[in-house]
Amino acid sequence: MNIATRALYGGIYVALIVASLLLWDTSKIMFLILFACFVIFGMLEASRLFNHDGKPLPKSSMIVDAAGGVCMFFSLFLYYNSQTRYGLFLLPVPIYMLIRLTMQLYMPERDAIADVRQSLSALIYVALPLALLNTLASEFSPMLVLCLFIFLWLYDTGAFLVGCAIGKHRLFERISPKKSWEGVVGGAAAVVAAAIVISQVEMVGHLLNPLEIGLDSWIALGLIVVIAGTIGDLFESLLKRTAGVKDSGNLIPGHGGILDRIDSLLFAVPAAVILLEVVSSIQ
Repeated sequence: MNIATRALYGGIYVALIVASLLLWDTSKIMFLILFACFVIFGMLEASRLFNHDGKPLPKSSMIVDAAGGVCMFFSLFLYYNSQTRYGLFLLPVPIYMLIRLTMQLYMPERDAIADVRQSLSALIYVALPLALLNTLASEFSPMLVLCLFIFLWLYDTGAFLVGCAIGKHRLFERISPKKSWEGVVGGAAAVVAAAIVISQVEMVGHLLNPLEIGLDSWIALGLIVVIAGTIGDLFESLLKRTAGVKDSGNLIPGHGGILDRIDSLLFAVPAAVILLEVVSSIQ
């Protein structure tokens, strides 16, 4: 795969995410479709990784799992974007659980423990964090979600460039031999610099900081994204190494699967939600 093709598909991926968040106030359709697709393909890839040493799940189970993940995503969206937050909006999640567990009763040839573990692991690992994007976008601002992506992209870029230039001390050689402490520091520096720009430069803050979050909170958010994103990246590397595969899939030419692109996000989103909810509750 040549660099031009990789850059093309990477650019399309970034453009779709940015457009879906910039259009949030006008129309949320693009956001819903795009991230529902992330849920579906991410869960399918995660399911295969979690099942590296057993029988693949039946297609019927994988379809129901993907539907359950999408239901979780849309349920939280409806909960946060309706005038009245009815608990009724969250009912599709327990309904999925009842259907999925009941299905297992009619699969006597299957290992019930392995199947259910595989299904729920994919749901918790992929669908739950992506569903929590609705908390960030609706409770706070879609621009916070965009900043989350910007932080992750800057961190990856900074870590790669600094790691290639001066990286000598391995971060976690058993799981990811190429990552270095120098790269982590370089990526973190890029994120902190971005946090300062967002909070201090009026032209940038007008777009990305509509809630007028202070500098200390932006830096804290950036560092939380760095820490959680690094753990998320390492965790997916561990899954792939255990499963004996290079990529989680081949959905995005030159980039692998969707999990290869959102592995850091899956850990960064819950961490960001926790931080922002704590900060907002004490202010």
